[in-house]
Amino acid sequence: MPEAYVSTRHGNEETEVTAGSDRPESAPGEATARADTATGTPPATGTATAPGPLPGSDPRVLDNPALAALTGPHAHFAERRGRVLRYPADVTPWLALPDEPDARDWADAAALSGPGAEVPLLGFRGQVPEGWEVTFRIEGVQLVDEGLVTAPEPEAVRLGPADVPEMLDLVERTRPGPFLPRTVELGTYLGIRRDGRLIAMAGERLHPPGWTEISAVCTDPAYRGEGLATRLILAVAHGIRERGETPFLHTGAANATAIRLYESLGFRLRLHTTFGAARAPEHRAVPVA
Repeated sequence: MPEAYVSTRHGNEETEVTAGSDRPESAPGEATARADTATGTPPATGTATAPGPLPGSDPRVLDNPALAALTGPHAHFAERRGRVLRYPADVTPWLALPDEPDARDWADAAALSGPGAEVPLLGFRGQVPEGWEVTFRIEGVQLVDEGLVTAPEPEAVRLGPADVPEMLDLVERTRPGPFLPRTVELGTYLGIRRDGRLIAMAGERLHPPGWTEISAVCTDPAYRGEGLATRLILAVAHGIRERGETPFLHTGAANATAIRLYESLGFRLRLHTTFGAARAPEHRAVPVA
């Protein structure tokens, strides 16, 4: 899980806090990745938004956001076997199990992912079946917009498929979490360039009905402390709210600095969750009759 950081400045000192470890996913939302800001407080200008989710944003879909996304706005990405769904391997690694998976669901997950594949498990606290191996599990939190002061970012540009090589290079230098060749297709991605070089970006990932996750927030180390990530978070959130949806994100439960920063911007802790993964059996499971 690539490391994710939140950078905050206190006087002349800048502190980085690790939000993950060396795994395929640092925390599903990964808006924790380098949310640098000069003061840890939101800017004074912007577009005030009403507190709480917008009408139509049923928070219950966030209990299993990958499943809600793949059976909702992201259904066109879904690869399905039985009740198990996943994104294409070059889009994002997330796989969605039903809320209470049974033996057939686990067999379908193994078949869909492939023998020996590491399967991300978002929010799953149960026991994996015999033959599966838990490879990591960390505690996380989910935060939702409850009064962000959002605003467009004049310096930001919309990023698209032609920008993917630069985006992948920035991700490699900053390690905000998995960003794959087609991740940009999941939603709007905004970037900031200096002297023609991409130095910061943020975008959208999981898209349950009425909600959009902010993700892939990262800033070139040479430009931290300028508040670029905070500006991009608020700009991405502005676009989400403009289309009548509510932003949310995830981070590690131990990342107190990140949580304080997001709460200062107007996010509210909604639930505690887990981020984990398990390795499928090396042999192909036979579905249960």
